[in-house]
Amino acid sequence: MSDSKLVREATDGNFDAEVLKSANLSLVDFWAEWCGPCRMLAPTIDALANEYQGKVNVFKMNVDHNPTVPNKFNIRGIPTVILFKNGQPVDQLVGMQRKEAFAEAISRHLG
Repeated sequence: MSDSKLVREATDGNFDAEVLKSANLSLVDFWAEWCGPCRMLAPTIDALANEYQGKVNVFKMNVDHNPTVPNKFNIRGIPTVILFKNGQPVDQLVGMQRKEAFAEAISRHLG
């Protein structure tokens, strides 16, 4: 999982309440334990959670333990990161990306 206390776990059970109904922009990292690029991305997700604390809710969702939500959003490859605003996906980044790519996507939707 994540070392950061700022990164919360999203599940099929809490997704609507925690992500879709949130007033804040939410970043959800869809990942799995066996996925090497997902593990490589984890420090970037932690850094983003620290950098945007109070502005962006950051979640990780294990696709092996929570199949419903990833299926609903057509997650075909991991890692996939989706930004949600007002209950809708507004941006998506697939695969290993530089931190700047995530920061640019977040900046487009903040405020």
